[in-house]
Amino acid sequence: MQLYAKLQLITDQMLARITILLFFFLSIPCWSIGQKNENSSEEKTEKKKVKILGDKMFNFDILAGIDFPQADMAKRFGTSYRLGLGIKYKTAGNWIFGVKGELILGNRMREDSLLINMKTSQGGVISQLGDVLNVGTFERGYLLGVQVGRIFPVFQVNKNSGLTSVFSAGFMQHKIKLFDKDNSFPQFRDSYYKGYDRLTNGGYIENYTGYTYHATNKLINISVGVDAVWGFTRGRRDYLYDVARKDDKKRNDVLIGFKLGWIVPIYKKLAEETYY
Repeated sequence: MQLYAKLQLITDQMLARITILLFFFLSIPCWSIGQKNENSSEEKTEKKKVKILGDKMFNFDILAGIDFPQADMAKRFGTSYRLGLGIKYKTAGNWIFGVKGELILGNRMREDSLLINMKTSQGGVISQLGDVLNVGTFERGYLLGVQVGRIFPVFQVNKNSGLTSVFSAGFMQHKIKLFDKDNSFPQFRDSYYKGYDRLTNGGYIENYTGYTYHATNKLINISVGVDAVWGFTRGRRDYLYDVARKDDKKRNDVLIGFKLGWIVPIYKKLAEETYY
């Protein structure tokens, strides 16, 4: 059994790495196509000696997404959602630099060991008075990070729109929130609560690949795409009461999903033609 557990752990870690590396490689065609398009545009405009630049602008982003957990994350949580805000600066050359913060929200639990010392065979939890009650369990977490990327205007809609690749890095945290509406469980109060919540945090990297559209009339500005988060995290609780052990295991927390963004742009300078 110990050998099987070790093999399973190694397999999970390998799958997590392969999954995230494959996704990062998906962004390579985006950069390749964008560079090829830029070279082609420069060749076409060489005779005219004119270079068309995009707009410099600040983008305020309202973000929403759905995530499908992989690796260690999939053993604890099911499908989850993200809501967030961000601010980015876009240069005339369509480079992007920014910061963002996102909440991780969910209610699908897969942590089999959670409250195992208090559960009945039917899944109910025994209260202090001996009543069998249901306890609400929710996923709660957040991401805080910095971003760098670029927009490649390959479809010639306008110089501010195109395929987009953004890399992020920062801090990730998640835990399990227990909801005891009748206040029937003293185990979930004060410092005892920490012995059940599975607090986990650490660094993360993220790759987003999608399409950004800035309307010429500035009214409709959106982004849509797919992204992957790879968290290098570990458990942070000194003791878990339900499984009677310390929680300091290193984890590979992976999220793969779809993201939609509503962009509020503040233009710094209109698109221009620079002659040289």
